[in-house]
Amino acid sequence: MTVIEEERTLIPDEAVLAAAVTEPPGPPSTAERVAELAALREQVLRGPNAKATEAQHAKGKLTARERLELLFDEGTFTEIEGLRRHRATGFGLEDRRPHTDGVITGWGLVDGRRVFAYAHDFRVFGGALGEAHAQKIHKVMDLAESTGAPIVGLCDGAGARIQEGVTALAGYGGIFQRNVRSSGVIPQISVMLGPCAGGAAYSPALTDFVFMVRDTSQMFITGPDVVKAVTGEEITQNGLGGADVHAQLTGVAAFAHQDEAECFEDVRHLLSLLPSNNREVPPAEPTADPVDRRTEELYDLVPADPGRAYDMRAVLTAIADDGDWFEVHERWAPNVLCALTRLGGQVVGVVANQPASLAGVLDIQASEKAARFVQMCDAFNIPLVTLVDVPGFLPGVDQEHGGVIRHGAKLLYAYCNATVPRVQVILRKAYGGAYIVMDSRSIGADVSLAWPTNEIAVMGAEGAANVVFRRQIAASPDPERTRAELIESYRDELMHPYYAAERGLVDDVIDPADTRARLIGALEMLRTKHAPLPSRKHGNQPQ
Repeated sequence: MTVIEEERTLIPDEAVLAAAVTEPPGPPSTAERVAELAALREQVLRGPNAKATEAQHAKGKLTARERLELLFDEGTFTEIEGLRRHRATGFGLEDRRPHTDGVITGWGLVDGRRVFAYAHDFRVFGGALGEAHAQKIHKVMDLAESTGAPIVGLCDGAGARIQEGVTALAGYGGIFQRNVRSSGVIPQISVMLGPCAGGAAYSPALTDFVFMVRDTSQMFITGPDVVKAVTGEEITQNGLGGADVHAQLTGVAAFAHQDEAECFEDVRHLLSLLPSNNREVPPAEPTADPVDRRTEELYDLVPADPGRAYDMRAVLTAIADDGDWFEVHERWAPNVLCALTRLGGQVVGVVANQPASLAGVLDIQASEKAARFVQMCDAFNIPLVTLVDVPGFLPGVDQEHGGVIRHGAKLLYAYCNATVPRVQVILRKAYGGAYIVMDSRSIGADVSLAWPTNEIAVMGAEGAANVVFRRQIAASPDPERTRAELIESYRDELMHPYYAAERGLVDDVIDPADTRARLIGALEMLRTKHAPLPSRKHGNQPQ
């Protein structure tokens, strides 16, 4: 073979080699893509950076993912739209597009039951709400409603994202609309874990329950700086809208806690007492506490003298399964007690006058508190037990000018509109309009029971005698003795324990020691109650 022939035979091999060198690489393999996805997910789970996490912890606050771990059963949380990023431009946003866009959304299990949640991540844009952020919340709210499961919002955000302007505000509108649409359909719980200012405060206010943590969470429409500029008043964020303010003064918060761990423990406990939606009943739990357990301790806990105070919480402890109950709005309007508990393993809502506070009278705040609680119980198929020991409505110019008529009507409306089983127990006094409002037979209580110490009347014997026998007392040579005799006569004739029972306004007068057993028996009988309301769009309840 000649040299030329040898060169010709080598040329094709060189061409193939050159072509192989210049040919573009093929697409990544599936394994490479999976590794890339795993790295991306790891980055998303870590969050923006360690410095932001340290800053969150330095404020005594957990990160959004740490909070979700406290809320859900271990390993059950499934995140959705974790790779979502905003598409806004301007003000440097196009260069800052972190994954999650500052909110983590998804679902998991709480005591084995499905619950949806969204958690603001303060480390990303301060948890501020933008278009993508809002759409993620809309998505998870829609899923919760359509699947019939509770939704919990973990709120720790700086309000609307200013750089996105009206788009951010529209995102809040979508949240508010869904809050209202889901009201009475699925339980909605807001857990305040940071600042919540401006329009953002309205979403929690529309939900069924608001939890707050002292020192770290605040809610207000206008902050301290605006208040100072407009009114000249100086106040701190906590003084304006902290947990204690809303738990004790405004009634916005149903629960206030010392730390986040304690808060989430109670959130989980509350969820265990609520149904998943309005088509279900609350979950029952077996109890070793005997249904027919006598409660003879009530003889001493509740004084027969209607003028002596006592703590209604002790009564509730005596009759509840294992003495366990969960109070709502403990510090707001303490003259009425609202609590969830179990009787015979079944969840019930208890509304009770509290003689240890203002003698248990009803006033503006107590009426609002009880009305809201009754409506919640009725919406979620929770039977109502009403424990009555009420001297009337609180008199006073402030009450009248503050609209006690309108606010008292809210409680009246709530009871009249409730179709769940309703059992009333009159322990001692039940006077005037307050007796009627506290779920009397005349407004629809299914069963009304009374203790032998009950006094049901238009007013107390002393006041009644002073009105009815005014002239007779004035004409008496010994007015005080005559007044005492007439008071006793009025009490014997119209306020004896069996007066209402004789007229069918009380179903039975019972031994206080049988209270637990009689309540459980009545509720068991009423379990299949069906009381449809007239066809209507909705009522026009007092505001």
